[in-house]
Amino acid sequence: MAGKPVLHYFDSRGRMECIRWLLAAAGVEFEEKLIESPEDLDKLKNDGSLMFQQVPMVEIDGMKLVQTRAILNYIATKHNLYGKDMKERVLIDMYTEGMADLNEMIMLLPLCPADQKDAKIALIKDRTKNRYLPVFEKVLKSHGQDYLVGNKLSRADIHLTELLYYVEEVDSSLLANFPLLKALKTRISNLPSVKKFLQPGSQRKPPTDEKKLEEARKIFKF
Repeated sequence: MAGKPVLHYFDSRGRMECIRWLLAAAGVEFEEKLIESPEDLDKLKNDGSLMFQQVPMVEIDGMKLVQTRAILNYIATKHNLYGKDMKERVLIDMYTEGMADLNEMIMLLPLCPADQKDAKIALIKDRTKNRYLPVFEKVLKSHGQDYLVGNKLSRADIHLTELLYYVEEVDSSLLANFPLLKALKTRISNLPSVKKFLQPGSQRKPPTDEKKLEEARKIFKF
């Protein structure tokens, strides 16, 4: 039997958190080998583990996978979370790419200079309320089903639920006018595998704070 996937990243959300969410939702146990120093990162680079000299990297099924979207697509396909045909997959891709745009804005917020942070938060709130969340509310309303695509759980639902948690961290009132999204968040959060991941002590990472940001700067030298 194949061993558990091994995730190589630093001890923070970053670009690995969506992978953690997807594995957890699929009911897959995984291990983490945290990158805690520049030497740890150099070792991965020097032994040829990082195709493009960057993380995240996931060891799974005898492979060392890099590039976040490629990793997510592999996991989703393996665990039947990527639609039943090409039409469903392209919908999932469109939705998740849109989510990634908003998620990127939120993820990069801790890197924003202090004198620009208020403006960045205002932009995130505006895009959340007026560009991104209305799309997904409309999708759910248009077909009256429990999930975004094919009335079946897919990676799109899992990534959207993760994103909604981040949106609430920015401003808990942002979901107020999106009842179908709030219902989806509750529905996905109550799936046994996701519910377990949301419990204290799981491998889910907290928001990135100044301490974690400084640790990352020392490792990645940015």
